[in-house]
Order: sequence, then C-alpha cells, then structure tokens
Amino acid sequence: MNFRFFDELSQNFIELPNDEDDYNVIIVVENKEKLFTAHSNVLKSRSSYFRRELENIQPNENNIKIIIKPNISSQVLNVILQYIYGGIVNLENCETRFIFDLMFTADEFELDELTIKLETLLIETKGSWLRKYFSHIYYSVFNGYNFKKIERFCNDTIVKYPTLIFDADDFTSLKESALVSLLKLGNLQIEEIKIWDYVIKWGIAQTSTLPTNLGEWTKENFLTLKTTLQQCLPHIRYFHLSSIEVVDNIEPFKKILDKQLWKDIKQHLLIPERPVKSTILPPRSVLVIEIPSRAEEPRESFSTIVSRDPRESFSLIISGEPRESFSTIISEEHAAKISTWIDRKKTAYTLTNIPYKFELILRGTRDGFKPKTFWNICHGHAHTIVLVKAADGIIGGYNPLAWDKSFDYNKWCVSKNGFIFSLKNGNIPNSILSRVNDSQHSVLNVTRSWQKYYGPYFGDFYLWSHKSNFTLDNSCFYQKYYYKKLIRSSPPEGFPIINYEGGAYSRASEKLTIIADAKGGAYSRASEKLTIIADAKDEELIHGGIRLRTTQLVDLWNKCNMNVMNCLQKK
Repeated sequence: MNFRFFDELSQNFIELPNDEDDYNVIIVVENKEKLFTAHSNVLKSRSSYFRRELENIQPNENNIKIIIKPNISSQVLNVILQYIYGGIVNLENCETRFIFDLMFTADEFELDELTIKLETLLIETKGSWLRKYFSHIYYSVFNGYNFKKIERFCNDTIVKYPTLIFDADDFTSLKESALVSLLKLGNLQIEEIKIWDYVIKWGIAQTSTLPTNLGEWTKENFLTLKTTLQQCLPHIRYFHLSSIEVVDNIEPFKKILDKQLWKDIKQHLLIPERPVKSTILPPRSVLVIEIPSRAEEPRESFSTIVSRDPRESFSLIISGEPRESFSTIISEEHAAKISTWIDRKKTAYTLTNIPYKFELILRGTRDGFKPKTFWNICHGHAHTIVLVKAADGIIGGYNPLAWDKSFDYNKWCVSKNGFIFSLKNGNIPNSILSRVNDSQHSVLNVTRSWQKYYGPYFGDFYLWSHKSNFTLDNSCFYQKYYYKKLIRSSPPEGFPIINYEGGAYSRASEKLTIIADAKGGAYSRASEKLTIIADAKDEELIHGGIRLRTTQLVDLWNKCNMNVMNCLQKK
C-alpha cells in the first residue's frame, strides 16, 4: 500500500524561498528593485531555462549566483516560484492582464506545463478580453513566442474581422512574420485589392527613405520596396482582381513585381482562358452574409447592377465587420456553456468550436417590456433561449419547440430536451443546469387572453406583469416544481427584472446562408452552393468560371431567386 502526502509536501516546499538559510540564487526583478532568494538545484530540476542560465553565471564572493530580470514584476515571479517549488498556482482575484503576463513569463522560463494551462485558461474563459485588446495580443504572440492555441484563436478571429489588424493604429509596426502568416490565410473576409493596399502601406512604412510623392520615385526606390515586400508579394491573389483594380492599384507599383508576373496579369485580363507561367493562387473563400433578425436593417446594397425584388421579405447584411454585441446579458463564455447543455456534451465547448449561432430576436431595452411584445416577436420561433437579468443574477430557459400565441387555451408543450438555468455571475458563484423532470410541463404557451400579463413561461419560472412592464412590479416568479434542480436560492416570491432577451440558436451547418466573395454573392445551403460573382467593375461577371456580360445577368438572377425561394420553403 502506498501513502501520498503531496499537500503538506507542497506547502513545505513553497515556504523554502522565504527561508534565508541555504539559498544560493538571487533573482532580481522590477528594475532591480525587488529580489527573491532561491535554490539552484530546485530551479534547474524544474526549468531547462534556469539550468542553462545558472551554468553560465559565475557566483559572487558569497557563492551566490544572481539572475537579473528587470522586466518581470515581483507578483509574477512570486507565482512562478510557487509553481516551481510547490506545483500550486492560485489565480483567484487576478486580473486577466496579470494572467497574460504570467503566461509570457512561464514561456520565457520554459515552464511548458504552466504555459499551456494558462493559454487554455485565457482562450476558454477570457475570450472577450482577448478580443478587446486584440491588436496587442496579436502582435505579442507573433513576436517569437510559441503560443499555438492563441495563434489559432487570433487567426480564427482575424479571418472574420481582418480590419482589427489592418485598421489598427499600429498596423505598420506588425512583424513581417505576422503579416506573412496573415496573408497566407485563404479565408480572410476582405477584398483582395484592399489586402494589396495594406501590404503597400506596410512596406512603405518600413522604408523611411521613400519619397511621399509616388511620381518622384526612382528605380532604386521601387527596388527597395520590392526587397522589403519579397516575403509578402507571393501571397497576393493577383489573378482574381478586376481590370480597374489592376489599373488603379497594381500598375502604379508594377516595378516591384517580377516582369513575368506583370506580363501574366495583363494577359489574364485580356485572354483569361490562356495559360500563364506564374502561379495562380485560388481565390480566398467566400464571405458569409447572414439573414438578420427582424430589428436589423441592411447596411449595404446587395448589388449595384441588379435591384432585388421589393416583395422579398428578408434583408441582406454583409457581416465583414463586428456588429452590435449578440447579447448585453451574457458573455460568449456563457453562450459556449449553453451550447454544451443543448448538445448534452460532457466536454464543454470553447469559444473556438461553438457549433451554434445565437441570433437575437428580442431585447427588453430595445423592444420594450410589455408581455404581449414577447408573444408578437417570438411567435413561431423554435430552439430559443430566454435570458433574464435580475438584481441577484442571471436565469434563463431553453425551449426546443416553437412559441405559439394562437391558442384560445393554455397549451403545455411536451419536451424532454428543455431546461432552465442560472449562470455564474455576481451573487451566483456557479452556473446551474436544471433539466426538465416532468416532460409534460416543459413550456407553456399561454392563452391569448393571458398574453397581456404573461411573457415566457418555463414551468418553474415565468415573467408576469399586471402593469404591462416586467421591470415595474415584483411579479416575475420562480419556484422549483417541474424541473430537477433549484436554480435560484431566493424564496419563492415575485421579483423584478432589469432586462431580458430572447434569441434563437441555430447550427451553422443547418442555417440558410447567403454567400459572397469580393465581387458578389449567391444564395446557398452549405450543401447546395450556387455562387454568382457579380458587380465586376469592368461590367462583367463570372458564373461557373465563365465570363459573362452584365446583359446576361437578369436570367441568371432569376434562376438564383428560384433557388433561394426553394431553400426558404424547405426551411
């Protein structure tokens, strides 16, 4: 039989750096203002970095080896030493920026186990912070460090929102390796000609000797820029640019291109079916355009060539830029947890692999708090989440079935897949999932005469108001009855709410999408792609790889319209 006493052993070892006897290493941090004592044998056994460092340092007259790390804070080094000596890291009440700095220090000291753990923690629980300071994060991780998970997180984010980097004030300070990594991405959601413009901007910024007036450039100036951009230029998709884009944007800088490449670009514009000697990279993959919720308005015309039928009941929004936050009540980490519950997964989804899209349908602060408003807006919507923000926390419910306002009597919905929940926030230390226990009373579609008082009704909790405003009285209610677990510890009495939202969860693989590339758009399901590249500035379009004049667009558009109508009917 084996006995293990790791807890006490760990605690005893953690106290060693505070013991002023027998140490033989001093680590100086914070601009040489703070010092820590340590033991070379412990440091070398735990870190290959310290092994190399200590072998190259000569001891002083007291036989002490001194390591100076002026850019590391005392708080960070204290946590590092606790990990090295005791295998314990306490991050309670630590700010996210501290965890981020700790990860970099752990990587510098080659503490791989700790580095990977912190990297995973940031991605899975601090995604909102990473996006808020995205420019700084991106520049940091591509600056010689080896954070593969955060690199993937950054690439996944920048694919959708490339302007987070390209339009950043410090874009031109981006390392060449980071820019090249960006250009290699085959699914950047930005027009190719804009990528070219950004690359030129970056290259010029790296060379301070270039004249500001392009007309004054010498042959040597172009050669200098060509040398600066030699790693970037091969990753531009030149053969997917329009003739106007080539003339207006590429030709002024043709001297930085290889002669054969420039010759092939011109030939391809005139005779696209003739083979060229240069490598033709594939076009970057299509941009997904979402069918928006009812409260959103189109921000960009679908086509400058053909107007769409005004009778169509949906609108089109190009989602190449971040839009309004999907929720003002929950975070994306909460959304990942709810997605995990919907799929009954034992392993939680992370921010990078959530299979669902949350589409906001209703928001109290936007649409009002009248009970009737809920039924008017959410009628017919299935797979919905209702989120309720109260003074003492966040609760909500998932209804896999459709809300229905048409009944003349109270109609219970039968479902085994519904659930209610409370989310970790403020006074609620942990999230609680409560699945339905009585499937006959999962959700109630209240009779039409009650809809002026009742909002969403999830068996155990519902929103109710006799003042026609959920925020003005203490009439919203929760009491455990039809569901398995208690989600709210307060007594079963009425409570007011601050805000509430309703949204639909849909799988990306099942959602009807509209797909476009830099030159146009198409309707499709994921399995039924019909792509039209339209709005070509040279009054041409491409369909199935064949160039067509714009006079042929109307027939093609009608076929496309029939296809999308069929798709909508199937949905």
